[in-house]
Amino acid sequence: MAIAAIGGLIRGATGFGGAMVMTPILSVLLGPIPAVASALLLETFAAFSMFPAAARAAHWRTIAPICMAACVTAPLGGYLLLTLDPQLMRRAIAATVLVFALVLLTGLRYRGQQRLGTSIALGATSGVLVGATSVGAPPVIMYLLAGSDPPGVTRANLTLFVTIISLAALALMGWRGMLNEPTAIIALQLSPFYFGGVWLGSHMYGRLHAAAMRRWTLIFLLVISAIVLAL
Repeated sequence: MAIAAIGGLIRGATGFGGAMVMTPILSVLLGPIPAVASALLLETFAAFSMFPAAARAAHWRTIAPICMAACVTAPLGGYLLLTLDPQLMRRAIAATVLVFALVLLTGLRYRGQQRLGTSIALGATSGVLVGATSVGAPPVIMYLLAGSDPPGVTRANLTLFVTIISLAALALMGWRGMLNEPTAIIALQLSPFYFGGVWLGSHMYGRLHAAAMRRWTLIFLLVISAIVLAL
């Protein structure tokens, strides 16, 4: 419950990081499959309320190829989550968060042009990551920030991606039997703490120094993922 509250607080204050905070630690406590499924459920409902407004503001020509490619490859990520050794998957989740947090902390950005082939390749990669670890947004964040769209459009594009790919991954997990009643109960029990954290974090937004908040969030993610890797 504390982990869900912290994840929600960071998600509300920075606009990202909910799954990155929760999944590595929950994978130790609950196992990789319940951790990924619970994080996806919570993140989906958090993003779903913003979906109608995001759909109106988004640049569909940019985000549609990414979403379609991600939906196609998400089953591969789900297959890896289901079949690989749980200990290996736990470490893979922590390593994914560690790498993305380090990349975002150093300020690296995609510098090339947004081409159809690049968008499809990026979406395919992110789909595998979401299906396997629930963490697939950071590559899309870096890619979208390199474009010429206004910040509001970029945020709408990202909201669409998170919602669509999370729903696709959840549908896959339900079909493969990974999204079961015990996992849904876990997500339901965590939801008041997660959404309470989101509410509090969103009210803190604007009162905190945004750049400092993102930096300390990424440092926190680095520490947590390194600890999980060492366990």
